[in-house]
Amino acid sequence: MDKLKCPSFFKCKGKEKVTTSSENFHVGENDENQDRGNWSKKSDYLLSMVGYAVGLGNVWRFPYLTYNNGGGAFLIPYAIMLALAGLPLFFLECSLGQFASLGPVSVWKILPLFQGVGITMVLISIFVTIYYNVIISYSLYYLFASFQSELPWKTCSSSWSDKNCSRSPIVTHCNVSIRARDIIQVNMSWIDANNYTCINGSEIYQPGQLPSEQYWNKVALQRSSGIDETGEIVWYLALCLLLAWLIVGASLIKGIKSSGKVVYFTAIFPYAVLLILLIRGATLEGASKGISYYIGSQSNFTKLKEAEVWKDAATQIFYSLSVAWGGLVALSSYNKFNNNCFSDAIVVCLTNCLTSVFAGFAIFSILGHMAHISGKEVSQVVKSGFDLAFIAYPEALAQLPGGPFWSILFFFMLLTLGLDSQFASIETITTTIQDLFPKVMKKMRVPITLGCCLVLFLLGLVCVTQAGIYWVLLIDHFCAGWGILIAAILEIIGIIWIYGGNRFIKDIEMMIGAKKWIFWLWWRVCWFAITPVLLITILIWSLVKFHNPEYAEIPYPDWAVAVGWCMIIFCIIWIPIMAVIKIIQARGTICQRIVSCITPASNWGPYLERHRGERYKDMVGPSKETDHEIPTISSNRKPE
Repeated sequence: MDKLKCPSFFKCKGKEKVTTSSENFHVGENDENQDRGNWSKKSDYLLSMVGYAVGLGNVWRFPYLTYNNGGGAFLIPYAIMLALAGLPLFFLECSLGQFASLGPVSVWKILPLFQGVGITMVLISIFVTIYYNVIISYSLYYLFASFQSELPWKTCSSSWSDKNCSRSPIVTHCNVSIRARDIIQVNMSWIDANNYTCINGSEIYQPGQLPSEQYWNKVALQRSSGIDETGEIVWYLALCLLLAWLIVGASLIKGIKSSGKVVYFTAIFPYAVLLILLIRGATLEGASKGISYYIGSQSNFTKLKEAEVWKDAATQIFYSLSVAWGGLVALSSYNKFNNNCFSDAIVVCLTNCLTSVFAGFAIFSILGHMAHISGKEVSQVVKSGFDLAFIAYPEALAQLPGGPFWSILFFFMLLTLGLDSQFASIETITTTIQDLFPKVMKKMRVPITLGCCLVLFLLGLVCVTQAGIYWVLLIDHFCAGWGILIAAILEIIGIIWIYGGNRFIKDIEMMIGAKKWIFWLWWRVCWFAITPVLLITILIWSLVKFHNPEYAEIPYPDWAVAVGWCMIIFCIIWIPIMAVIKIIQARGTICQRIVSCITPASNWGPYLERHRGERYKDMVGPSKETDHEIPTISSNRKPE
């Protein structure tokens, strides 16, 4: 446990050694890097990385994908894609951030022509943080709504439900006899109005809407008929959104020094809840049937012949590990230089994947019980995304004895899963600001952090209107899709093919020590060939399969689709813009300018002089050259 320190407004004579960065409480006296600060403990970093990687998708997307793609058979392509695509990219980004001690934009001193890739990562992260906190506000609302003796969505309430609210199928039409031998088919409204009765066996049914579904649409969201109908701001969701941003701002007020302590709770608590839910679910009747559908006897190995299964595995690994969002680079930039980033990557990636599998057991055991008591097949109650988190699972919990208690646990788990991912995303933004304006950030970390949260809160208000859910899906559909794939492809091509994979390996060995050639064989094969080919394949597949968004079978109008395209274009347009700017700023012929822009800047290398060694002895210190400057011709370093 860290030693207690005197507040800055007291003079602690003889207690602490005053450093040149003492006004910046982001930095501790024991930090290796006194300009930027370091993680207080290795566990702070690991839990932050686990919290960033393990998010809502592990709970509401992976179990559904496993069920939908052959059950236990899906784990085979999932594990293969982890080894071929997820882990190589994860290790690359962690090494990159730790080596230079820089965030996702400034780290492109390694290849100035590609600095727009870093800007794209940060901009996409900004868009995602806007709607991600809205999802957290949904969890907060349901958490507060669960503090009742009976869950409000347990039954169809006359105050918000309509005639379609029912857990059992609803009779819509039937045959009636109005005269001798005259039999006609009429709807139930006519029957009720004229006091007729249905002829037995002639009823026509349609599925009813679950109470939890109508509660989600009519009460929680007050959902309008489409994105065209904005309606009013739903005030209680706006308050929940404000509370979510206050929690994020308070947790990040001292940067990694405060967020690194909060994650001890937010990263660990979900595992405790998942374990409790699994134990409870396993004791329920029908649980074994649910688990069998998830990963048991229902496993279908013939599914492995389908390309869609392998695409789903690769896509899930890519997005689940949060590569190419900039957060991995940002969080790793606060590591000490000789930290073993290789073992960290292995631990975090395995933890993330095992969490996904574990969460599936907890989810499907209770969904199996729901199917049992409703007399349906598991396939009829399985959902993904919002439908799982806010309709299917709450419906199942409402049927359990002590439903409010289990509901509180579940939504508090969703809250903590979302928060630690959000912490890393905001840290990505503040790290970028710190790298670009270090002196300003040193003096004004609190107002800048709170200012970012305030601006993002205001931008998120459109997502808590009556059309808010449509905006959430629109941003997610466009910004969290192939834009990230483009950034990842350019990242690996730039670092491995242009900067040089062997050169990058030498950089890594400066941190973790020299390794035998056999150690690097797998990483070379993945970095140089397999991983970029896989990413390009996923990108092409995503573009071919791209479709306009819709929610609840309501298609988006053309103007909304156009807004979505504008958002993603705004994010990726900086890649060519920054490339052109860097070439214009350089000197010489066009060929000389391009060569200078694909040569590391003269201030590229380890942040601290004592780590530079012979390879970077001629490096210009960070304080002697601004981040945006690049050398006109290659630096004086010897070629490698």
